[in-house]
Amino acid sequence: MDEKQMTKNNSTGFREANTSRPILMGKNAVLCCPPITLKYLIIITWEIILRGQPFCKKAYKKETNETKETNCTDERITWVSGPDQNPALQIRPVAITHDGYYRCIMGAPDGNFHRGYHLQVLVTPEVTLFRSRNGTAVCKAAAGKPAAQISWIPEGDCVTEQEYGGNGTVTVKSTCHWEGHNVSTVTCHVSHLTGNKSLDIKLNSGLRTPGSPALSSVLIILYMKLFVVILVITGLVFFQRINDASKFL
Repeated sequence: MDEKQMTKNNSTGFREANTSRPILMGKNAVLCCPPITLKYLIIITWEIILRGQPFCKKAYKKETNETKETNCTDERITWVSGPDQNPALQIRPVAITHDGYYRCIMGAPDGNFHRGYHLQVLVTPEVTLFRSRNGTAVCKAAAGKPAAQISWIPEGDCVTEQEYGGNGTVTVKSTCHWEGHNVSTVTCHVSHLTGNKSLDIKLNSGLRTPGSPALSSVLIILYMKLFVVILVITGLVFFQRINDASKFL
């Protein structure tokens, strides 16, 4: 069996292949073509479809050793090296605008072979946790891609909102309160494809929400102490006046 026939047989399973490729923004990405022997290739073409941008095509013709680009303006998307040596594409570094579809087409005498990538750019959200003035706890995962998931320990009465940015990022905000429960510390857990994060916050020794049993007990104690203080002061004033009056008798 000659080398050309071996190339054809080894390539049978790679005529069409598409994969999803998540990658963190700021990292470098390398997208490979089908594993076809370059010796018998005629032409290599990369097709790039990005949101809000014109269709980009990068091509290499082996016979004339010529490369050609059409509507390709992003200088961060290049060949890894000379396409006659390595037809892979590289993105250095990956930006949020690189979200899209990339396809390598390798033309050979026995047909075309394709490999496509649905590139999903991931953005790590900025996580914060704080207490609001009305006694609620607010957990926010800002500008993440895709949207983060927020959960609480212990579970409370929560409202979750999402705000969409123009660049595809999403800010998720969860506001919770624990009315009627003696809760001293709560944990906000943020789940995301780039990694998970948990933050804790104390809620004033469990007296965060009005109407809780713990708060009522403290108020009663405070009122009792205040009553005792007033009673003692009144008694001292009364006895002082009696003492002063006795001096004139």
